[in-house]
Amino acid sequence: MESEVREQLTVLVKTLPHFEGLALPQYMTEGASGIDLLAACLDPVILQPGDRALVPTGILIALPKDMEAQIRPRSGLAIKHGITLLNTPGTIDSDYRGEIQVIVINHGKESFTITRGMRIAQMVLAQVVKAKLEVVDNLDGTSRGAGGFGHTGH
Repeated sequence: MESEVREQLTVLVKTLPHFEGLALPQYMTEGASGIDLLAACLDPVILQPGDRALVPTGILIALPKDMEAQIRPRSGLAIKHGITLLNTPGTIDSDYRGEIQVIVINHGKESFTITRGMRIAQMVLAQVVKAKLEVVDNLDGTSRGAGGFGHTGH
């Protein structure tokens, strides 16, 4: 089966002085959906269990109007160290032009050190669909109805 050729989206990136010397974020494998973001901290950030920190990436981006960037945890950091992100997925709107920063939390049992250049999160680009909300008196019924929060017993 031949590989399908897809059009690539160009995202403009501006780097800040504290990014100097780091590589641009990139997809780590051909099939990866997330671009790995690097810590652009000048000094190590030590997170004790339960601590959280805002970690800079040193980059700003310009997305097309119909796109967003979702900032997500890295599964390896989560399973090995209990490191994840708060406000996940974080949303970078197309009109945001500030530095991308990542809210990292240590849910592990040991301290964790974030060092300069460490891959700390991933950024997934997604198309945005705008909805028009319309108030109605009734909604159509479903077999699930209002069941939620474990209603299937699992």
